[in-house]
This record gives sequence, structure tokens and C-alpha cells, in this order.
Amino acid sequence: TAYHEAGHALVALLLPGTDPVHKVTIIPRGRALGVTQQLPSEDRLSMTKDFAEKRIAILMGGRIAEEIIFNQITTGAGQDIEMATETARNMVCSWGMSEKLGPLAYGQKNEQVFLGKGSGGGAVRDYSEQTTREIDTEIHRIVQEGYDRARTLISDNLDKLEAISQALLERETLEAHEVKLLSEGG
Repeated sequence: TAYHEAGHALVALLLPGTDPVHKVTIIPRGRALGVTQQLPSEDRLSMTKDFAEKRIAILMGGRIAEEIIFNQITTGAGQDIEMATETARNMVCSWGMSEKLGPLAYGQKNEQVFLGKGSGGGAVRDYSEQTTREIDTEIHRIVQEGYDRARTLISDNLDKLEAISQALLERETLEAHEVKLLSEGG
């Protein structure tokens, strides 16, 4: 868990223009074994494509740290993978952030709820099987690029990952200034 959370924190610190790391902890919270908390420095009403791509890389940071350090993967990244996939899906299907598929919305929203006609939410597929395959390919590409980006950042900064992980094992919780200090070699 310490390496997993350190992976998230390290990728967040190394990618400019992301929300600052506020706190990292390995104290379990609910179903989470640990938490890396980022807080925006200003209100955000929309998200840029660059920010979304960086967010996916940060989400992949925990999984990458586990793979590199232990040569194993765990179920601990399950929610991170769900969130990364959902972000990529929104980028492609809702936000028009795919060069390949263009500025179109895929999946008509099913919001009509009247006398049992629809359950609200969800989406109705309004595109071809070929488009479905292209959407799947784009979502996979976006998540894989975030994964590869996180792998490069962590691989190039293993000393920082180790420092943050060891401090988490010793203290269980690190505040923003402590994580930053450790990432700078302090």
C-alpha cells in the first residue's frame, strides 16, 4: 500500500499542471487501503484534455509502482482502473477529445422516465459496430498512454518512490510539504 500510494503521489508531483498533492496516507479508509489526496488550488468548472490525460497517468501510478517494486499486481488498483477507464470513455464519447473520432457525442442519453419507459441515466447505443470497435480502441489507447507515461516517470525516479514509500511506512501519513521535500531529495 505504501508503494502504491507513493506511486500516485510521485506521478502527481512530476506532472506539471495537476492538482497539488495535499496528503498521502496508508491508514485504511472504508474500502481503500490508503489514499493520495489532491486538492485543486482553484475552482475548476471544466477539464482540459491535457489535465484528463495527466489524471489517468496519476491513477495508473499506484499499479505501476506495485509492478516495478514487487513484479506483481494486486486488486488494490481496481478502483483506479475503473476511474481511468471512465475518464477515457468520457473523453471519447462525451467530451469530443479524440482526434480519431472527432468532436461527437456517442451514446444518446436515456433520461426519459415516464410510466416505466426507461430507468434514467445510462446511454443508448446510437452508433455502428465499427464505431463501437473504434471507441474501444481509443479508450484503450488513452489509458495505455497514461499507463506508459506513469511507468516512465516512476522508472526514472525510483529513488523518490522509495523515499516516499519508506516515509509512509514510518509515519503512515504525509502532508504536502513532506511529500514535496522527499521528492526533492530531502
